[in-house]
Amino acid sequence: MRHLKAGRRLGVTTSHSKAMMRNLVTSLIENEEITCTAARAKELKRLLDKMITLGKNGGLHNQRKALRVIKSKKAFELLFGDLAERYRERPGGYTRIIRLSKKRLGDAASLVSIQLIPESSS
Repeated sequence: MRHLKAGRRLGVTTSHSKAMMRNLVTSLIENEEITCTAARAKELKRLLDKMITLGKNGGLHNQRKALRVIKSKKAFELLFGDLAERYRERPGGYTRIIRLSKKRLGDAASLVSIQLIPESSS
């Protein structure tokens, strides 16, 4: 039984799951929109919100914490530059998940498009 166990298993080992989430976060920051399964998108949203909050707070310690997850220099610069400024006044909820009508071939997993919210509307 999985009582009091947070997060989704995603059908892979822990190390594979961590590597996959790092790659998804880096890709989403660089491209601002990706397509993946619904379960992966929900896990990605949790980690990406934490990364954007680190970018908003700035500082050397937060940069080093973000470098544990982000594996691209371009994504790192976007996170602590453009995205930090874009979401400066926004208290949270930096992503949007849109369900797509098609299913993935092979296992019929529901596909979603996850994207970063555009400029703050305040």
